[in-house]
Amino acid sequence: MPRLDATASGVYVIAPTPFTEAGALDLASTDRMVDAYLAAGASGLTILGIMGEAPKLDAAEALAFTGQVLKRVAGRVPVVVGVSSPGFASMKALARGAMEAGAAGVMIAPPPGLRGDDAVVAYIAQAAEAVGDAPYVLQDYPQATGIFMSAEMIRRMAENPRLVMLKAEDNPGLDKLTALRRMTAEGRMRRIAILGGNGGQFLVEELQRGADGIMTGYAVPEMLDRVCRLVSAGDHAAAHDLFDLHLPLIRYELQPVLGLAVRKHVLARRGIIASAALRAPGPKLTPETRAEVDALYDRLAAREPVLTR
Repeated sequence: MPRLDATASGVYVIAPTPFTEAGALDLASTDRMVDAYLAAGASGLTILGIMGEAPKLDAAEALAFTGQVLKRVAGRVPVVVGVSSPGFASMKALARGAMEAGAAGVMIAPPPGLRGDDAVVAYIAQAAEAVGDAPYVLQDYPQATGIFMSAEMIRRMAENPRLVMLKAEDNPGLDKLTALRRMTAEGRMRRIAILGGNGGQFLVEELQRGADGIMTGYAVPEMLDRVCRLVSAGDHAAAHDLFDLHLPLIRYELQPVLGLAVRKHVLARRGIIASAALRAPGPKLTPETRAEVDALYDRLAAREPVLTR
């Protein structure tokens, strides 16, 4: 499988980790999920991220799930594996196992608690060393990590040629995206791929600002692929219209704490995974919340053919 590089683009779907109702890995659902994402137009997959409940897996489970996904993908698209960890030893072991199994690259993020720009840049340099020769994605998600990374800090980190992609999830982050692309245009920064995140809520604007695509786990990724194609074709009005159709469900998915439970519920309704279960500790949707999600889904399905096939 070719390694991830700075030409990456399109929709990289962040996959959840399917569990049975008893909390075991559901590898049959994993296969069905991979097939569904590829059929939806995914340019790549990302696993074991925050949405993948990675901290709830032990080392053996993480490698087993990674191996199952890679086996099912069979080299058709790149697979990025999240390896962020409190310690470099576990990061190194997972990165090595994932790359040996055929992953295209890994994703790392700075941990909470770092103080000062130099400390953050130094940490990422150490993490890059820990993951060996793997190409890596830098996840910029200060809402979760508490770490703000300026455009200048990212420019410094991108001096390492193995940093090939930024997952841009600062919010607000559109001006940072523009600043990064401006530095590249002026020859002050090596070009890297930039994919948005944050549930896709600024997808059209990010593409217009110079993003190469999106890396998110929205439960109807077919829309993400179509919007990217519409923007690429210059039909921005149609891209906005299609995106707006999905915005109520995106908004509901983005609720703090409940977001993954909502996504898994929709994926289960679509028949992509067998169970919406999260591994403990994790929230369960109340009957009232499930009813609201179902109402949003049914309303969307009345106008979105991919949900009625």
